[in-house]
Parts: sequence; structure tokens; C-alpha cells
Amino acid sequence: MILLSFDIEEFDMPFEYGKDIAFADQIAISRAGTIAILDLLDKHQVKATFFCTVTFAENIPDLINRITETGHELASHGYYHSDFKPEHLLQSKLKLEELSGKEITGYRMARMMPVDEQEIEKAGYTYNTSINPTYLPGRYNNFNISRTFFTKENVLQIPASVSPLVRFPLFWLSFHNLPLSIYKFLVSWTYKKDRYLNVYFHPWEFTDLDDFERFGFPAYVRKNTGVKMVERMDNLISWMKSKNYPFGTFQNFIETITAK
Repeated sequence: MILLSFDIEEFDMPFEYGKDIAFADQIAISRAGTIAILDLLDKHQVKATFFCTVTFAENIPDLINRITETGHELASHGYYHSDFKPEHLLQSKLKLEELSGKEITGYRMARMMPVDEQEIEKAGYTYNTSINPTYLPGRYNNFNISRTFFTKENVLQIPASVSPLVRFPLFWLSFHNLPLSIYKFLVSWTYKKDRYLNVYFHPWEFTDLDDFERFGFPAYVRKNTGVKMVERMDNLISWMKSKNYPFGTFQNFIETITAK
């Protein structure tokens, strides 16, 4: 199963590069990108999971309705994107359930940072997908963690997909920077080995990020954003469908693995 997921959040990433961005602009940019994603998913009639912060959800009630009413899954990405306290785990779950009218069963920590699994269980989540089981200098050092799903503290852990053997990450930055043919080869290899694929993206990738003075992003972040990102994702989904890979939400995936 293809687990497409999108971390929809207030667009605060420019702060990491020493740039200021108004809150209204953070919401507007992520809103535009979320609409582009939903339009693509509608076009291809595939379902995905949206990990949303409460801060963003409160500012896009119409899109929260669109996500849930069109059969996508809403999950928690925390209360705020750049602030975390353990109590936010339960608070974000309850608030997103209030805003959406849907049960929230999954969690992904902002920036895929570590999170206490006991706290995840106490907050009532079924699954956690906050692990990138690879090595990236200054960000992740997770070669000791399973590449594929496992259970810890009674919570199902579903790491982001990395290739077999060398554990090359298949997340958003790889998608931007690799030739599409190579990315597809890695996807095929990983899917054949694991029988599922868990890859994640963000709404702001689907907007134009080329203004270095405004955002401060290096070339490897800016590459293939905006219209190019929409075209590449359109191509990827079309190719996956041509391979007869099934798409589903994390909740769909959990149903299939627990039924075995």
C-alpha cells in the first residue's frame, strides 16, 4: 500500500534560516499548498493522510472539512509546529477531534523529532510515525531502528520509508533533488521488499519558494517547488497507479496488517 502523507502546518520554516515571516503569510502559503495537494488527490482519486497542527487547523476550517469529507485521514502533527510539551499530545488530539468530528488515531512529531512512546500511548494514539530510520547529519541518526513497522509501548510505529540495505531516505528532500527516474527506482525497490511505502511531504513545497531574500532557503530546498512540484507529484502518482500500487490512509494500512 502507498501511504502518501502531508504534514500541514503553519509555514514557519523560514525562521530556521534567519528570516521573519508574518503569521498571516505562514497560513496563506500552507493553505495554497494544501489546496494544490487536495486537487491532485481528487484528480487521481487516491486517499492520503494529513498530519495537521491545531494552529493550522483552526485557520482552515473549510479545508479540514474537505479533507475529512473526501475520505482522507486527519491525524495530529501537534498543537504548534515550533513548540512542544508532552501535554500537547492529548490536547492536540482532542482539539482536532472537536474541529473535525473525526477520531484522531495517529501522531507525527514536528520535524520527525523523537517523542516519548509512553506519552503517545497515554494520549490514546494507535500509531506513531515520527521516525526516519536513516542517518542525516545534524538531524537523524536512526540506523539502529527498524526500517519497517513494529510495536513499542503498545503503539504501532510506522517509520518513514528508506531503501533496503543502504537506507536511503525517500522523504520530501529526496523527491525534490533526485532525478525522477532514480526516485522511482528506489520506490520500486523499497515497495517490492516491504510491500508498502510511507513517504511524506508539506504543503509549502507546492508553492514557489525561489525567493531567497524572503525565505532564505538553500538550493536543495528550493529545487522543484511550486508548479514543478505539482507536475512531479502528478507524474509520480500516475506512475504508481500504472504499477497497480494501491493507495490508502494509515488507518487503512493498519486494518490490513491487523487482519493478517
